[in-house]
Amino acid sequence: MTSLILTILGPDRPGLVETISTVVEKQGGNWLESRMAKLSGHFAGILQVEVSPENRATLEKELAALSEQGIQISVASDTSPSESQGQQVSLEIIGNDRPGIVKRITSTLAAQEANVLELKTSLESAPMAGHPLFHTEGSVSLPDGKDLSELILALENLGPDLSVTVN
Repeated sequence: MTSLILTILGPDRPGLVETISTVVEKQGGNWLESRMAKLSGHFAGILQVEVSPENRATLEKELAALSEQGIQISVASDTSPSESQGQQVSLEIIGNDRPGIVKRITSTLAAQEANVLELKTSLESAPMAGHPLFHTEGSVSLPDGKDLSELILALENLGPDLSVTVN
């Protein structure tokens, strides 16, 4: 089996995921995992499928034909490394929203050699005050031997209003 990564973007509508899953199933593909969301009227997703090598070209052609329905799909081969990903940790950061907060967090993660495995961000209304709170959660991997306390300290130093939880 060949593992493929699909990225999807299109105007949100009922049945969009079913349309894609029908094409995958028609070619004998197996839907392994996905992350999908509606963002500002658009549907966006990333998913991993497996398909037999002899059906890959037909699957890619049928997915490309979905552009006639406004669904843009990009296909890439799975290139995941087989070696260990190091120490995996979960993180959650909550604080006052401000421009550049994602840049500051991701720059800190990169400087600490943390590889982002998954990252979800959102804005939430602060209890009682009602102003927007930035909320991110996800997981990262650290190289073997990297001190977790250095990552925690670096994230906490981004601002006194940030609550940082790392497990």
